[in-house]
Amino acid sequence: MEEFLKELPKLAQEKLIENKKYFQKLKKRTPKNLDVVMQDLHEKEFEKTDCLTCGNCCKTTSPIFTNKDIERISKHFRMKVLDFTNQYLESDSDDFYVLKTAPCSFLDLNDNMCMIYDVRPKACGEYPHTDRRKFIQITDLTLKNTEICPAAYNIVEALKIKLPK
Repeated sequence: MEEFLKELPKLAQEKLIENKKYFQKLKKRTPKNLDVVMQDLHEKEFEKTDCLTCGNCCKTTSPIFTNKDIERISKHFRMKVLDFTNQYLESDSDDFYVLKTAPCSFLDLNDNMCMIYDVRPKACGEYPHTDRRKFIQITDLTLKNTEICPAAYNIVEALKIKLPK
């Protein structure tokens, strides 16, 4: 896995133009069953992919923290929302709350376990978003995720085979 993670950004970059063109064509003629196909590919990929052997998303990026996420996690730590926000979060260029640091403050680097798994941000639970409804709306995000997440990369490659354009 470590070797693949080192190669992943380069592999994703090499496929970027091809994948952008593929998604542009897919947007022009979106198959009615795209979401079902994506959910199937997602499930198949995660039958063989164990996120705990990777953790690259937690090591390199931050999820967006919604107000509900912040309230839930603050309560978990028995902290005031403002104190939690000041200690762990900052606003990004789109004015979303994200972590101040990478890797994630709540990632145990020894075993890639999330120390707040039961109260983790919604975005963490949905990552890499490849089984989301209306998938066609998040193809740009998916392209970014192929550089970080081996599963997202594999799912996009499988999609191109399943639904050739």
